[in-house]
Amino acid sequence: MRVREDYRSLSGPEKAAILLMSLGEEHASKMFALMSDDEIKEISQIMANLGTVSANVVERLFVEFAEQISSTGSLVGTFDSTERLLMKVMDADRVGNIMEEIRGPAGRTMWDKLGNVNEMVLANYLKNEYPQTVAVVLSKIKPDHAAKVLSMLPENFAMEVVMRMLRMEAVQKDVLSDVERTLRTEFMSNLARTTRRDAHEMMAEIFNNLDRATESRFVAALEERNKDSAEKIKAMMFTFEDLNRLDPGGVQTLLRAVEKDKLGLALKGASEGLRDLFFSNMSERAGKLLREDMAALGPVRLKEVEEAQMAMVQLAKDLAARGEIVLSDNKGGDELVY
Repeated sequence: MRVREDYRSLSGPEKAAILLMSLGEEHASKMFALMSDDEIKEISQIMANLGTVSANVVERLFVEFAEQISSTGSLVGTFDSTERLLMKVMDADRVGNIMEEIRGPAGRTMWDKLGNVNEMVLANYLKNEYPQTVAVVLSKIKPDHAAKVLSMLPENFAMEVVMRMLRMEAVQKDVLSDVERTLRTEFMSNLARTTRRDAHEMMAEIFNNLDRATESRFVAALEERNKDSAEKIKAMMFTFEDLNRLDPGGVQTLLRAVEKDKLGLALKGASEGLRDLFFSNMSERAGKLLREDMAALGPVRLKEVEEAQMAMVQLAKDLAARGEIVLSDNKGGDELVY
């Protein structure tokens, strides 16, 4: 195990982390209470990766800060000790969010780990598993990551996975048992107790993150196999063209929030009606400048346009979640809640 012996190599944040750990939980918790989340994250990240700090380094640190502290024993900074310290001063949800971020790619659970595996690597592994197993994995990782993995699976196999995701509730215990044996994870029992999301809503999110061609292929294939499910999913999906449903105030709010380079790219691939909606809610001068910018772009890659449109859709959802705009349903009625 590496032991920190060289005091001169310590950075300012590392000195702060060592000092806080030296003060003990009661005093350190009072210090954390005065910090912002960003400061807590920075110090916590360093604490969690300190390893062993020699008594000589701690003593030298005390001298530098002119603190009258008698205990100069060695310290061991770990994720667990850091988490315990944070729990003294803030609620469990806030601690969980901070610890999840500072733990990094390794993650705490199997799902954290799988969520950080390259989509091609994960797809190559999953294509040899039972569709039930793949269905559980894709339902538990982030929708954008699941979409990439799904699009890389053989098409017939992928549709088997989609069908099982839609019917998963009926076989949940069996599927979980199979995944537990296959992936050998110690956290599966906790997973079985989590609240299950609506399967169609989950698939709508995943389909929303597919590129347009792949999304159309999957929707068409699903319509052939289960038209009802396909219709439910399509109704829940929110696409770039659905921004047509925004009222003038919503369009103007979105225009103020969106990055101008993304707006031009997104509108390059928009329908004439949606372009007119955005331009009609801009000043004549702003509209003229945007048209000039779009013309200057010349031919652009479809992928770049779709990424810009997806970013605008996500921004619209974020604004709706904060109550700044209203995303209405197809009939112009109830707000869609995301």
